[in-house]
Amino acid sequence: MTTLDAAEPPAATPVHSRPAGRSIGFARLADAPADTRRGGVLRLLLSPRTAGSTSGFLGVAELQPGDSIAEHYHPYSEEFLYVVRGAIVVDLEGNPHPVDTEEALLIPPGTRHRLRNPGTTPASVVYQLGPLAPRPELGHVDTEPGPAEKDRP
Repeated sequence: MTTLDAAEPPAATPVHSRPAGRSIGFARLADAPADTRRGGVLRLLLSPRTAGSTSGFLGVAELQPGDSIAEHYHPYSEEFLYVVRGAIVVDLEGNPHPVDTEEALLIPPGTRHRLRNPGTTPASVVYQLGPLAPRPELGHVDTEPGPAEKDRP
């Protein structure tokens, strides 16, 4: 029979440990630069470049009434959308899908999609994509021009 000495508890096995040298990422929306190339205002918060992420990235899209984000797809990543404020319509492969406040949508890899705000109030959408593409330039494919390109002669 084995007994345990009360003064010497059994060695604990760590359940989880953070990899050595891996920092914890933090971002503030007000500090994230605005990207308007594809329509709306996109602010990338957590990414490989901003926070050292290795599995995906997270940001916020702001769409004023009448704004849209040009149609595109992600060959390697699924995209999660969560509407924090307002309401949007997401065109998936050309079919409209309304997404209201406090609703979420999962877009599978390779699915053409466009976000638009046909309403009368601003909309805020949190987006997250993962996994990352093997190279950044392979992560996003535009299928129509963004507003800046539409205005060119």
